Amino acid sequence: MAASVRWYSTSALEVVTGKKSALRWPRTVAEARVVQEDLRTQVITTDRCGAIRTVAGADVGFEQEGRISRAAVAVLDFPSLVLREQAIARRVTRFPYVPGYLSFREVPVVLAALQRLRKEPDIILCDGQGYAHPRRFGLACHLGVVTGLPTIGVAKSRLVGTHDPVPERKGAWVPLMDGDERIGAVLRTRDHVAPLFVSVGHRIGLEHAIEVVLACTPRYRLPETTRQAHRLASG
Repeated sequence: MAASVRWYSTSALEVVTGKKSALRWPRTVAEARVVQEDLRTQVITTDRCGAIRTVAGADVGFEQEGRISRAAVAVLDFPSLVLREQAIARRVTRFPYVPGYLSFREVPVVLAALQRLRKEPDIILCDGQGYAHPRRFGLACHLGVVTGLPTIGVAKSRLVGTHDPVPERKGAWVPLMDGDERIGAVLRTRDHVAPLFVSVGHRIGLEHAIEVVLACTPRYRLPETTRQAHRLASG
């Protein structure tokens, strides 16, 4: 695979483990929060993604009553959305289910699936939050920072923030606000269907992220990237 999957910065490793050479994934919420606070400073919320020719979706399912995590990555040509490549990986689940810390449960196995691709995608749409997170470091931000790839958070429900009513037509959106800060967008991807919560992951601006998500939702509420990855992860 062409992608070079990076792990934590040296500073984050020192904070979490006290050892520069250590490469241990956090096992507790306290450790995970330290990593979030450290790595969120590396999130880029402006367009640094270049031309988009392929889009990927990542989804995670669980086997053996949650003991095994199964990640699926589907890569589609853009804008045709024709499936180009897919990969599945399984890993022992190392972190509990804790809202606000789902990336520590899911990112390790997603990285394993990404490693199995022949070529890295131009951007990844994550089934979860990005910047619209209490510490501004949701799954999409985490995956973007550790891989260096552009990412977008596309969540089915709100984790934090408030918003005005969204017009019922496809393509309409309103800002998702946390106080005075715009942290994402509430986007209608189909007429009269519940909206999605879109936020920056890494290396893309919010308006561009909205355009990409709309281009990936020609027929259904969810992006085709998410639908393809979910089908694989649930199989």
